[in-house]
Amino acid sequence: MSQTLLSPEELEAALRKVGAERYHNKHRFHARQYSGKCSYEEIQAWALNRYYYQSMIPIKDAIVLTRLTDAEDRRQWRKRIEDHDGLKPGDGGIERWLKLTDSLGFPRDYVESTAGILPATRFAVDAYVAFVRDRSPVEAVASSLTELFSPTIIGERMSGMLANYDYVSKDTLAYFSYRPTQAKRDADWALEFVKTQAKTVEQQHAVIKALEFKCNVLWAQLDALWSGYVDKYLPPDAWLPGTVAAPRSRAA
Repeated sequence: MSQTLLSPEELEAALRKVGAERYHNKHRFHARQYSGKCSYEEIQAWALNRYYYQSMIPIKDAIVLTRLTDAEDRRQWRKRIEDHDGLKPGDGGIERWLKLTDSLGFPRDYVESTAGILPATRFAVDAYVAFVRDRSPVEAVASSLTELFSPTIIGERMSGMLANYDYVSKDTLAYFSYRPTQAKRDADWALEFVKTQAKTVEQQHAVIKALEFKCNVLWAQLDALWSGYVDKYLPPDAWLPGTVAAPRSRAA
């Protein structure tokens, strides 16, 4: 890695290069999903396990919020918590994700318990929460910059799933309808923050590594899904297809 201080534009290019090389739109599980090759049970497992990641996002963001010393930075960051938790019961990204797991036959109390998620899902997400707690604030913010790349994967996922799986609909995938606008707003702010606050070579290296780490968190979750539900090497206590969830039904 370069030992020369990068300009803000060069730092942005380096961060975007991380996404081009490491973002999980390149993972084989994503390709399987949007091309229509996933079984119903694989889609169920994806939604169930992804819930844990979704549910921990506002907790992660609340930790970051406590580490931002500027009031305007906090005002900008707390929008993320509002997006996921909602401003009232029945609103927000987590609620929309639960509507997806509802549609796939899972009882809410089972989903919210996280009892059936894969161990690697829990380890990866918990590592992300620990990362934003233990690293510098600028590294914590930089780890969120996977949002720079999310519109691509969301577009592929929505179009592919709507075309190939008759048990999903725009309503059950509503979580993804909201995310591109939210993600662009958040990524624009976070990118400017990182470019401004990473003032030394060491800080610039650290924020690039932070984004690499976050890409690994997302990649590891799909690795676990592939091993457990495509290759069918399920660890103990993971959700077993055919149990808990109701049978498949056609989307409205």
